[in-house]
Amino acid sequence: MEVFTGKQAAESYMSTHTLAFSTPELTLTRFALWLGDIVPDPEDKEKTVPRIYTFVEERDFEPVQIIDDEKYVPSGAVRISGIYGSPQDESDSNTKFCSECGGKISATAKFCTNCGTTQN
Repeated sequence: MEVFTGKQAAESYMSTHTLAFSTPELTLTRFALWLGDIVPDPEDKEKTVPRIYTFVEERDFEPVQIIDDEKYVPSGAVRISGIYGSPQDESDSNTKFCSECGGKISATAKFCTNCGTTQN
């Protein structure tokens, strides 16, 4: 995958240009024009390319795991408060069962800590 290394380009631009009295908009405009300048191709000196291509490099990225929003998978993290219930076992008078999975949850829980279903 080709990736533009913007930080490297900005550092290169700032090191060779004085911008002490420029506004941010003017600096950005000048930077964009500087990136568009035609320069000799670093790989083939007989060709010319826009300067922005000199800051594009090939990188390999690890595949990203696709998150399925339709399926809830509990992470094991439990918020300890009255809203989500308590992870500790409670007495029978302070517990109820989840309407979806049947798991034991706090009587005041708004969500099931096992399956994530909203409780009535």
